[in-house]
Amino acid sequence: MGRFDLVIFDCDGVLVDSERVSNEVFATMLREEGCPATLDLMFERFVGHSMPQCLQLIQELWGKTLGDDFVLHYRARVKAAFELSLKAVPGIEAVIDSLDCPYCVASSGSHEKMKTTLGITGLISKFENRRFSVSEVKESKPAPDVFLYAAQKMGVAPERCAVIEDSPSGVRAGLAAGMSVFAFAAMTSKKRLKEAGAAVIFDSMIELPKLLGVQ
Repeated sequence: MGRFDLVIFDCDGVLVDSERVSNEVFATMLREEGCPATLDLMFERFVGHSMPQCLQLIQELWGKTLGDDFVLHYRARVKAAFELSLKAVPGIEAVIDSLDCPYCVASSGSHEKMKTTLGITGLISKFENRRFSVSEVKESKPAPDVFLYAAQKMGVAPERCAVIEDSPSGVRAGLAAGMSVFAFAAMTSKKRLKEAGAAVIFDSMIELPKLLGVQ
């Protein structure tokens, strides 16, 4: 029996190189609303959180209440930016092809967003009937709900799952689910991932198959 029976990927920043693109749009729109947002701040405070969590954080930081119009406008601008420049994370297709066990994606984003990003990058065919969204569970990351839901749907015990994450909230969610977490430090500092509890941190997808024990 292999080391794991299921590998659960986060989507943004792990499968698709979307975090910089989407957060540049988010920061720009927040500045247009009078909030002094920077890209560094977005990665420090917002990455890995669901949209409702982000809206709550905006209220806490700047006292701004942003509604459905802002969210719809943001999604439209992000989609346009994705269509211009979104790519798969370098090396991720080779990682997927190397796996000797089932895999899926469990994201803080919506099914619509996953369909868009995975479609643009050509990865969607690899995740048919194996996409799980925070919209299907009660609590967002750092709660473990979406990871536990994915494992349940895939018929695998949590302790037999590996989670691939790139944000502190995602790391905490995977650990809270009782899963083994592998933290991808392409855009998030190793220090923050370690502080979140990650024991295994890597810089390049080339490293992941060996870490998972499939090479």
